[in-house]
Amino acid sequence: MAKKVILHVGAPKTGTSFVQDLLFSERLALAARGILYPADRFDAHFLAALDLMQLPWGGIEREATGAWDRLAEKARAWPGTVVISHEILATASRVQVARALESLGGEVHIVYSARDLVRQLPAEWQENVKHRREATYASFLDDLQDPERASELARWFWGVQEVPDVLDRWGSTLPKENIHLITVPPPGAPRDLLWHRFAQVLDLDPEEYAREEGRTNASLGVAEVAVLRQLNEKICDFVPNYHYRALVRESLVHQNLSQNRGSAALSVPPDVWTWADQISRSWVAELALRGYDVVGDLDDLLPRPPSEFVDPDNPPAEDLARAGLRALTAMTIEAARLRDETVELHEEIDRLHGEIRSAHATRFYVAKQHLVAKARTSPVAARGLAAYRRWRA
Repeated sequence: MAKKVILHVGAPKTGTSFVQDLLFSERLALAARGILYPADRFDAHFLAALDLMQLPWGGIEREATGAWDRLAEKARAWPGTVVISHEILATASRVQVARALESLGGEVHIVYSARDLVRQLPAEWQENVKHRREATYASFLDDLQDPERASELARWFWGVQEVPDVLDRWGSTLPKENIHLITVPPPGAPRDLLWHRFAQVLDLDPEEYAREEGRTNASLGVAEVAVLRQLNEKICDFVPNYHYRALVRESLVHQNLSQNRGSAALSVPPDVWTWADQISRSWVAELALRGYDVVGDLDDLLPRPPSEFVDPDNPPAEDLARAGLRALTAMTIEAARLRDETVELHEEIDRLHGEIRSAHATRFYVAKQHLVAKARTSPVAARGLAAYRRWRA
């Protein structure tokens, strides 16, 4: 049984992609040091989380059956430290948390990374848009401010982002010192500070495993995300999810629109800033009383003064036109690349068909066809064909 299991349960948009990329890439080196990151594919922990919580996810959940039990089995068999990480675990129910902790055994430590609410609000809406959602920013913010949290979107957001609640669900049965809250530094902090905080909890040398680049969640500007949301309205009824992931999320967003952002950063309107600031202050006051291990500063969870708000539902026309042209350019280039690839594949298919036709035209092949046909009516030919097949094994 593992001596220690570090279970990193979120939150989304807090550096989780970078950490998971590093852990996966360095998993062999970490294992040599007694730290297991049990994953044979990059999304292994995502699939395990889907399985644990029985979450539908655009059909991907069909690949997840049994994934949590397999992950837990590997964790129990490891004699050292085990690290498990995925941000959607934050929304697990108390029943699912109990099952997870029981299946892992050993000394479990919960790690949760959190960022101030004012930065999380636009980041979460953007992530929704990148996953085919069509809701406007205004309707998204209205849903989240609904005290009843009646919409699916609101229940998901608060399930992964409400810091005191997430830590209570995951940590209520564990010693306080086993609950580690990592705060994301405010804008302007050193770029490697968040990684140093993660490394402290994971007991890694931050310099040894430091990286200049890693897999990150692409960030869009106001105009770029407006173009993407409007594109969703036009195509999502016609484009299946597997094409959307490859063409839109990967090619258009990650490889193009998120590079060299050309418009204002997403923010929140002044009234939403005031509302989020009040919630954040209540969280910080509550967390200060709980006795968790805070890596960073609880004041990092307080929003910084508001920046100028540019409405992504009504972005400046010039910015929207530039972003739309960038999107059209990127998709035209991708279409041309795919067209070339299709032509090359058809040429290869034609070449193979030609080889097959040439092979079928030889006297030997024609004789074999004649023998097979004759074997259907002639016992002698049938015995000869059977003997030939035995000889050829």
